[in-house]
Amino acid sequence: MPNLSDPKLISGNANKPLAEAISRRMSMHRGMSVGLVDARVERFNDGEIFVEMFENVRGEDVFIIQPTSNPANDNLMELLIMADALRRSSAQRITAVIPYFGYARQDRRTKARTPITAKLVANMLVEAGIERILTMDLHAAQIQGFFDIPVDNLYASPIFALDIMTNFKDQMGDVMIVSPDVGGVARARELAKRINAPLSIVDKRREKPGEIAEMTIIGSVEGKTCIIVDDICDTAGTLCKAAEVLIENGAKEVHSYITHGVLSGPAVERVTKSVMKSLVITDTIEATKPVQDAPNIRIVPTAPMFAQATLNIWNGTSVSSLFEMETLGPIYEGLYTV
Repeated sequence: MPNLSDPKLISGNANKPLAEAISRRMSMHRGMSVGLVDARVERFNDGEIFVEMFENVRGEDVFIIQPTSNPANDNLMELLIMADALRRSSAQRITAVIPYFGYARQDRRTKARTPITAKLVANMLVEAGIERILTMDLHAAQIQGFFDIPVDNLYASPIFALDIMTNFKDQMGDVMIVSPDVGGVARARELAKRINAPLSIVDKRREKPGEIAEMTIIGSVEGKTCIIVDDICDTAGTLCKAAEVLIENGAKEVHSYITHGVLSGPAVERVTKSVMKSLVITDTIEATKPVQDAPNIRIVPTAPMFAQATLNIWNGTSVSSLFEMETLGPIYEGLYTV
């Protein structure tokens, strides 16, 4: 049965522009104002985080919008402390909207005496009082099983499909989707199926961690407009090298669609100087000034999808319906015309 009270949104400091965009979209979808809860999330002089709500949340359905991006530890602690404050204020249900789930790359023990930090973070979130998770493109889908609470994992591929069909509509016959490694084949295949495009794979072999010894292209990319698809771009070294190998193998041009633009260290400079014609990322992580100023980096919005997913959770309707073009198309109407 739909909740009778209005949804309450609260934002930490990790990505306030996205939180405000989600708030605006929810207001548009509902036809009435859905504002962010008036609160302060501050730090004492020694760096300790302090949270105070200035609105009554007793018995309310509250959504905390907070990606755990850089600085990951600070943003994670903000999320945990906000959840604790809401739980102690008698919120009816606390849902964490985590557009980018940090520590997701530590999802298994790759060698002896190492942690599974993704599981540790899952335990902390549940212990803090969070009762549901809404996120996008988890690095490893099995992380959903680390939680004993419902996890809704949204996918960026439907948004990317709309963007590709809009921006490459005159050359769809030449488009080829490329997975930058064997582990990302499922993600790339899903997008290729959506736009009815062929699939290629970059097989990379490492002699030691952090160094790519060799890259081999599986599939013919001769004369193709190659689109590399992945969930995370950190330092962009592998991505830029893959683009070079594709061009060397006869690709006409290379573009990349990445869900989470971590883009740390020399990433922006590498992308700017690379053979890639464009890198498309989402706004799950707030873009820095260098990212915004980069001539070949473009940002697509996730607020319409997160806003509708939040409303669906609030009123008890399907979230998975957002994976279908028939449902997502109207939500992005005005941004894309396919």
